Amino acid sequence: MASSTGNEKSVNPVLRISQLDALELNKALEQLVWSQFTNCFHGFKPGILAHFEPEVKAFLCLILWKFTIYSKNATVGQAILNIQYKNNLSQTEKYQPLSKHQKLWYLIFTIGGRWLEERCYDLFSNRQQQSFHKIKSYISFGSGLLKLCGLLNFLIFLRKGTFATLTERILGIRSVFCKPQSVRQVGFDYMNRELLWHGFAEFLIYLLPLINVQKLKLKISSWCSPIAGLSNSENTLAAHCRECSLCGEWPTMPHTIGCPHVFCYYCIKSNFLFDMYFTCPKCGSEVHSLQPLKYKIEMTELRV
Repeated sequence: MASSTGNEKSVNPVLRISQLDALELNKALEQLVWSQFTNCFHGFKPGILAHFEPEVKAFLCLILWKFTIYSKNATVGQAILNIQYKNNLSQTEKYQPLSKHQKLWYLIFTIGGRWLEERCYDLFSNRQQQSFHKIKSYISFGSGLLKLCGLLNFLIFLRKGTFATLTERILGIRSVFCKPQSVRQVGFDYMNRELLWHGFAEFLIYLLPLINVQKLKLKISSWCSPIAGLSNSENTLAAHCRECSLCGEWPTMPHTIGCPHVFCYYCIKSNFLFDMYFTCPKCGSEVHSLQPLKYKIEMTELRV
């Protein structure tokens, strides 16, 4: 009774983006399972799985197939997005689960085909006989032809919205929603606020790299402490070369840029290389020429 009611439920078409998202989720799951499996062998000899990698991957995918397609008529990505496969070969529009033959052929086309491609490449890569070269060329030609057919199928999928992969088209299986999709009730105020915020964030992402933050900081600091407002002690320090106007320490290899202030050579050189329009943070003067300061400092001043 439950199966008859399950077969009578109507189907709903799936959006293209949902089908593509399901495929990406399936790939991400396979990569996650493989990475977790390889972590178990970190303590073993390196390369222990290299010779059996195609077989191990096929075995893990076989386990996933058993608990997804074979049991629930849907992959993990489809189950997350409320999607499952429907037997499109049936004449009725009502939901029909996949037959056992379709499930087995799905296993052969997806997992078996991938294993055959990887294993054949390893088998015939080191063979020198002419017959093996012919077989390898035939396999490469068949693989290229299948990829071309897959590309044509993808273009048709973008046009019509059904059968995202070539395997689905060959087997006659179609993605449908398990349950009717409910209409989202979203207020216009919330939508307008989100649109404005995302637009403002994108504008900031575009604008911030164009702003010279270093020059802006120096400009603001020059406004906050102009040369006219300096105390007599600060003017004396600058005049006697006892303080770098950038780092505030005793200047190493003191240099000037054409204004009364003194800088360490490395401080002024690095800032000028970073910003060719560098200005003095004390008075706002531009760099006219970077000249070493020739001033005789007594040893008694250094001790002070």
